[in-house]
Amino acid sequence: MFLHRQRSQSPHGSLQRRGATFVEFALVIPLFFLMTFAIVDFGYLFFMKLSLENAVRQAGRFAVTGNHLTTTSTNGIVTTESRIQSITQTAQTAALGFPITVNISSVQDGVTNTASAGGPGSFVIVQVTTDYTFFTHFIGNYFPNGQYIFTVSTSFRNEDFPAGETN
Repeated sequence: MFLHRQRSQSPHGSLQRRGATFVEFALVIPLFFLMTFAIVDFGYLFFMKLSLENAVRQAGRFAVTGNHLTTTSTNGIVTTESRIQSITQTAQTAALGFPITVNISSVQDGVTNTASAGGPGSFVIVQVTTDYTFFTHFIGNYFPNGQYIFTVSTSFRNEDFPAGETN
């Protein structure tokens, strides 16, 4: 019969390995969290940009029709909003709750009219602006005031709708 002897390990060897593992973990974990939060930050940033591009596209497509939105109050009174209010409401609805600023202007015969959606055949410009404050402070240090400012715009040519629908 063979007797197997177990090697006895020095308690110092296992403690040294545990200490080295702890030091390696302490060096790597901050980088791991930084990368994780940076991925979340940039993922949200790109999601916000795509959402705003969709919002400005939806508002522009609504603007060219010359249509108006109507709202019904709790007591049943129907109110027709102006075109500017209707376009702004369309952009805010499509922006998924992001706090946005909407600017609408039109161009007719080379003349730019601010706060006007224009008439039939003119060009309407819808611009949406918002900012994003970074969650990861380290990433935010590379941007002015820790914020990234989005400005998304589009321009469409208005369809031929009745001229009385311009407001």
